[in-house]
Amino acid sequence: MLLFILAAFLQGAASTSATMKSVDKGPMSAIEAQRQVVVRTPEEFATLWKSHANDRKMPEVDFTSNVVVGIFLGSRPTGGYSAEIVSAQPEGNTLVVKYKETRPGRGMMTAQVLTSPFHLVTVPKFDGPVRFEKIP
Repeated sequence: MLLFILAAFLQGAASTSATMKSVDKGPMSAIEAQRQVVVRTPEEFATLWKSHANDRKMPEVDFTSNVVVGIFLGSRPTGGYSAEIVSAQPEGNTLVVKYKETRPGRGMMTAQVLTSPFHLVTVPKFDGPVRFEKIP
């Protein structure tokens, strides 16, 4: 019985990662303020992309079946920081987006340069409210 429950849990986790696709991720965004975003239309995405990475080609997203959710950690004092959306699942009528921030370890050598880590992903279209949760 325990193996059956574990298999069902792992299958559910795999389906989440299979439906969530990374659009853009990295240590440097032109958006320097901390933000969490939900983008439901091509026009909203074009506006966000212009603020985020105007010097790069905007990825194509099918907004008839997807929305984009993202996190921008804001300006950080050194390299070694990163952002990652790890899951996005409905809980009742709310989409819960869980993300984590990785920080450089104590004593770790890092580039002495300002960074602004971010992660944007597509998830299946969701019209309800979205809640972001930072996880350890």
